[in-house]
Amino acid sequence: MSTRTKLVIGGVAVGLLLMPLIGFWFSLLVVIGVPTVAYLMLDPSQRRRLRRVSRKEIGH
Repeated sequence: MSTRTKLVIGGVAVGLLLMPLIGFWFSLLVVIGVPTVAYLMLDPSQRRRLRRVSRKEIGH
């Protein structure tokens, strides 16, 4: 299983665990918002590297 898949599964699990405690919309905001904010905090060179890794272009 790839790292990206593990992160997605972990995010869904956290969202499902938080849902009864904080409500559906807020847990959805956490699951979508945290990775989005983390991505936007990267500088442009790090974003390019992340896109290359996600497209499996490293090593080619």
